[in-house]
Amino acid sequence: MRSMGATQEEYYRGVRMVPYDLVKELALAIAGIGVLAVLVAAILSSPDVAPVTIAAWAQQDPVDLVTTATNELAGSTTSAGYGPPYNSVGAGQSWGPIAPQKWFGVRIPVDSANTFVIQPLQRASFSNTDLGTALSAWQKATPDQQTKWLDAYSKALPNATVKDGTVAVAAGDYGPLPVMMSNLLGVAQAGGLDGLLVINGRFYQTDYTLPLLFMGDGTYLSGLAAQAHLTGSQWGMMNETGSYPGQTWLWLYTMWYQVPPFTSTTGFLGFNSSNADLGIIILMTVLTAALALVPFIPILRDIPRWVPIHRLIWRQYYAPRKGAIRS
Repeated sequence: MRSMGATQEEYYRGVRMVPYDLVKELALAIAGIGVLAVLVAAILSSPDVAPVTIAAWAQQDPVDLVTTATNELAGSTTSAGYGPPYNSVGAGQSWGPIAPQKWFGVRIPVDSANTFVIQPLQRASFSNTDLGTALSAWQKATPDQQTKWLDAYSKALPNATVKDGTVAVAAGDYGPLPVMMSNLLGVAQAGGLDGLLVINGRFYQTDYTLPLLFMGDGTYLSGLAAQAHLTGSQWGMMNETGSYPGQTWLWLYTMWYQVPPFTSTTGFLGFNSSNADLGIIILMTVLTAALALVPFIPILRDIPRWVPIHRLIWRQYYAPRKGAIRS
């Protein structure tokens, strides 16, 4: 043991010492870890899938985009009738008196027709007189007339043809809809609609609620999700693209979407597929609270004593010690 007054030279005198290059060892360790990280990333990393955009949707499936936009005008899409927090059309999911969507109300107002079609076209019509005339004709028309145009156009779209990126339908009385939809499709294909739907008055445009809602109303996004094994029936919440393992800790949450009553229309105790999200949130809250309160629940807290698996795991600790005094 080094004495309090000994110098470093006196302390190490007579001790065999060897050179040690700490910097070299650190450099080798960093290089080794770097190579290992690159190899593991190359072998086990998930696919680098390009982000889904409205521009890609418009270019790859223009008929679906035009059909979706037409349904937005008609108010027949999922987002148009979703309810809070987007609109007041429905009451949202509830279970008896528990109705969080109704409690918090409309916090992100979305008028599907204006938000996804009319307003973007208005922004694009400043130097386009034909589009401005079409928009004016649409807005001046009576609701009955708009409905007639929408019905006729919707019936013609399933037989639409695509040529040079444009959507053409059979001749008919569609009013200004062909001009409106042709311009909306052109803006979308050029990438403009992606930007127009995130304009919210903020400097940093990071709120992608509106583009996601618009794409979710069509079939393009859901088709991509099915191909990548990301739908609810494919345990998509805990997967990455291509069925690669992602958030595996979400398995308990995702599992409930695969079993009754959350998969049935009839349900049990008021829970069914129509309020599955709320029901699973309530169930997981109860289970989490039960886990936190295990030490205070008489039967659950006694299970380790009745089934002493911990003694098997820590058998060395619980093994009898030599010389121990037994009572």
